[in-house]
Amino acid sequence: MSQSKTIIEHFYDQESNNPNAPFLHQPFGENWETYTRKEAGMMARKLCSYLKAQNLPPKSHIGLVSKNCREWLITDLAIMMAGHVSVPFFATLSGEQINTVLKLGDVVMLFVGKTEVWDDMKTGVPEDMPIVKFPHYQGNSKVERGTSWHSIMSDYKPDMDTHKPKMTDLWTIIFTSGTTGTPKGVMHSYKSINAVIEEAFRVNNPLGLSEKGDNRFFSFLPLNHIAERALVACLPHKYGGEIFFTESLEQFGKNLNDAQPTTFFAVPRIWTKFMLKILEKMPQKKLNTLLKIPIVSSLVKKKITKGLGLQNARCTAVGAAPIAQSTKDWFKALGIGITEGYGMTENCAATSFLLPDQDRPGSVGLPLNGVEIKLAPETNEILMKGNVVMEGYYKDPEKTAETIVDGWLHTGDQGRFDEDGFLYITGRVKDTFKTAKAKFIVPSEVEAKFCDCMDIEQLCLLGLGMPQPVLFVALSDLGKAKTSEDIKESLTKELDKVNSKLPSYKKVSTIVVVKEAFSIEDDTLTPTLKIKRPQIHNKYKSDLLNYCETADKVVWEL
Repeated sequence: MSQSKTIIEHFYDQESNNPNAPFLHQPFGENWETYTRKEAGMMARKLCSYLKAQNLPPKSHIGLVSKNCREWLITDLAIMMAGHVSVPFFATLSGEQINTVLKLGDVVMLFVGKTEVWDDMKTGVPEDMPIVKFPHYQGNSKVERGTSWHSIMSDYKPDMDTHKPKMTDLWTIIFTSGTTGTPKGVMHSYKSINAVIEEAFRVNNPLGLSEKGDNRFFSFLPLNHIAERALVACLPHKYGGEIFFTESLEQFGKNLNDAQPTTFFAVPRIWTKFMLKILEKMPQKKLNTLLKIPIVSSLVKKKITKGLGLQNARCTAVGAAPIAQSTKDWFKALGIGITEGYGMTENCAATSFLLPDQDRPGSVGLPLNGVEIKLAPETNEILMKGNVVMEGYYKDPEKTAETIVDGWLHTGDQGRFDEDGFLYITGRVKDTFKTAKAKFIVPSEVEAKFCDCMDIEQLCLLGLGMPQPVLFVALSDLGKAKTSEDIKESLTKELDKVNSKLPSYKKVSTIVVVKEAFSIEDDTLTPTLKIKRPQIHNKYKSDLLNYCETADKVVWEL
């Protein structure tokens, strides 16, 4: 490999070689404001001057809490330029939650931007902590405390020094979203993000990146989530390109259509919402008929793809959670092939990729370039190694030693390989529960069999200590549009179909339709929309036996 460069050095190259290239696009209603590479660089350099003027110790930990926006990216660059370490947080944290991670991460200064919960969050920020507040965005909390972004931009001159960190220097600490208790601070050096952008995607080009720099990215998943950070925030520094942000959930569709990304990455729930929205306008029966007519089929596909804003996409990808094969097949029929990625915070979201033309239903693909994967002999836990792996958990050597053994990262996922080396995830080691019959059940294996049901948007299988497992579901918009009788009939049919293929101890006794969908707010979803099974179990454990023993196959939450 040629002489490697750190992520910030790649930015310096872009800033120098393509100063007038459009870089960051921020929407405001009908209008978009654009910063060029040079403009963004100058702002980052002013911010760097401000940070240096604070006389913080070298490699200080700087917090960053905001929804996605241009200032987030500029601050991230400035922290690197000043030789410090970024510690980004979810913009939905409560006061108690942010207080925990500020202390765990030894954060000495906090940048605060787009968030709707600052009134609660600020109660957890120490009074003496220096704060820099981003410009206010309509619809978000007003932040009164701290130094304003605009005053820094007017009072400080750009720092033209080109700080070049070592590959072994700490780049960032990312706190996991915590499906199972206290968040852990994942430490990544410049080496691991470099391995993602320079090594992992060198073979097969799974993200459809262009060396010409004509790449367009759409940023809407939380930027402190490792996949969004690596794939959307960092890749443009190496490959060139533009980043478009979304203004709000309400403006998501319009903003995506304006952006027309060449690389689009989303979690499964977004793809499901796309599918449901299309089916609201064009029922499946009508769609099937139109797709069978050659010329009409082509026009329908183009119209749908254009309507989503994906007509220029060279890669449409999914990750962060398993996606139903039926969803991938549905989009494939429309000419939208979905690339599936598998990774975690601890390995910079880079383990394996399954390309759309690799016909392996249920697989998460082959290892990325520079990544080795094997299975633990007794548990089938997926173990991996490579330069993408974290340095460890911040100030937690015991947990680090449990997770990285002899250089192998223990992912916590269980898996298998097929005869050609394609990897399949079969469950989570810690999700497995034992029923009253002393039988172990891997929930994801059963849940996957319900993923084709269009009436269900979310689902969670429980059954610890119960005679049989019970499935809790939140209805999709299509499901909500049906009468309770119709839903009961369709879910009963689905239950009977699934149970007919399961051994007796795995058969689901009852489907429980929950009153409210699982959410971040009620602590049943992580900020990356993963199910928190322990919390859902605790929520329903007192009624679990009643649900299990009821004569009805489908019931509504008590």
